[in-house]
Amino acid sequence: MTVTFNHTIIAAKDRNESARFFRELLELPEAPSWGPFTNIQLNDGVLLQFAEPPVEIQMQHYAFLIDDELFDRTYRRLRDRGIEHWADPQMRRPDEINNEHGGRGVYFKDPAGHAIELITRPYL
Repeated sequence: MTVTFNHTIIAAKDRNESARFFRELLELPEAPSWGPFTNIQLNDGVLLQFAEPPVEIQMQHYAFLIDDELFDRTYRRLRDRGIEHWADPQMRRPDEINNEHGGRGVYFKDPAGHAIELITRPYL
């Protein structure tokens, strides 16, 4: 068997709000949820499980590779919703996108404060 990434748990202040944020932003369908998790499933089968841990949430970085058409729609939603975004991870270029690695990218924060990156071309 080859190695593939299957799932991860993402800490959230409100698991339903965070899952809804990603579903709406990235145009993903609802997925079955259970126990302490609200789940969304990416197109490649990877499961994102949102949970509310009883500890202070530390910022994590999550990057999503998306196609150009979805990038356009997602970036429009970011702007329409007034979500702060940057062209760089240091947050020095607000309200911009980048053209790194032959594609486009943007950084913003999700409802729990995690750093989210959307890119249209992989780094490698």
